[in-house]
Amino acid sequence: MRIIIAGAGEVGFHLAKLLSFESHDITLIDQKKEQLAHADTRLDIRVMKGNATSISILKDADVANTDLVIAVTSNETVNITISVLAKRLGAKQTVARINNSEFIDNKDEINFSEFGIDELISTEELASNEIKMLLNQAAFNHMHEFDQGELSMLGIILSKTAPFVGMSVKEAAATFPEIHFMPIAIQGKYADRLIIPRGDTVFNKGDLAYFITLREGVNDLYKLTGKIKKEVHNVMILGGSSIGKRTAKELCDKKLNIKIIEKNKAKAFELADELPNALVVLGDGRDIELLQEENIEEMDVFIGATESPETNIMSCLVAKSKKVGKTIALAENVDYSKLSHSIGIDTIINKKLLAANSIFRYIRKGDVLEIATLNNLDAEILEFKVRENSKITHTIIRELNFPRQATIGGVIRDGKGYIALGGFQIQAHDKVVVCCLAEDVKKVEKFFY
Repeated sequence: MRIIIAGAGEVGFHLAKLLSFESHDITLIDQKKEQLAHADTRLDIRVMKGNATSISILKDADVANTDLVIAVTSNETVNITISVLAKRLGAKQTVARINNSEFIDNKDEINFSEFGIDELISTEELASNEIKMLLNQAAFNHMHEFDQGELSMLGIILSKTAPFVGMSVKEAAATFPEIHFMPIAIQGKYADRLIIPRGDTVFNKGDLAYFITLREGVNDLYKLTGKIKKEVHNVMILGGSSIGKRTAKELCDKKLNIKIIEKNKAKAFELADELPNALVVLGDGRDIELLQEENIEEMDVFIGATESPETNIMSCLVAKSKKVGKTIALAENVDYSKLSHSIGIDTIINKKLLAANSIFRYIRKGDVLEIATLNNLDAEILEFKVRENSKITHTIIRELNFPRQATIGGVIRDGKGYIALGGFQIQAHDKVVVCCLAEDVKKVEKFFY
């Protein structure tokens, strides 16, 4: 696939890195020589110095024969301009990164595709949506819903009270046959990589286990994993960043008690004006005494949402030491995402990964509806729409010779979710949720051509 990425900042470099691993033909355009040099020395891609809003630059990049143009500079106006020009010059699809949430909220009314923009990606919206989902099921470390919750992916660290700890997957399924769930991935507490579980895989205390479950199975998973479902009422947000502010506004709309800590005086007053239903505190959230004065121990959830990932992580660790039930930190360093399991933070949200998930739909073969990448980057969860006569429909699941490092978590048929066991036969027009390690993605895609 031929892809042009405009913008060699953090999001652009990260996308170029991930896509180059999959042998796509990548051209990265940016005006900053040092950012291009960083990418050129580390990635097997073509780099071009110049302004991607220049028609001549786009033509030099062979935009007319490009499958996808991804505009992810720091300026949303530039990204929109690049996308419009690229589409007019012959690019098959375009994606623009934007910051103004109004564009996302009104995209159906505006119909940006008429201008030549196939998709708008807002990292702020993606991150705030991720936080909202996590608060809906606060006991879980990771959560992703498919088809408005007909199937849910839930990630949780197994406690010693979980009744199936010490059992194999096969033993757990036999012991709890009435509970509808499918384990799709497990990461040991000190392991670098996920494994795709098989019947003889054993659940251990401290494992980060990912499950696919039905809508009615979510409460069962609480019981099965030894967790207690708690209502969220009090939330403390550190930092009035764009994500912090958007999250606070949406949580205030849900009638939660929101407290925001912001050290910048002008921004704090601005937040107080814009969010009359939130309590805004002027102060440095790294000050433990201040957090204690603001009753951090009474919070159900603490969210580190400053521009500093280190501040977010350290403040979440403080919150955890004060017995806050749920901690969420924003951090754009991929290595930090891998550490959340071992250092005790419940969830680390990476905007770059969320943007990559949204954009990857346009790159994957087969009709991919949605993608979620697990924190350690070794595995992806993909939702496919099944085509007529695709290989996946030829026989029951156990006879498909499906890749070893992949598993079918569930199927949505006619709007209803099913846990798909070995005897289940997938049909055309089903939506199928698959978890697989990165090296087997291409093998999985072949089943859905």
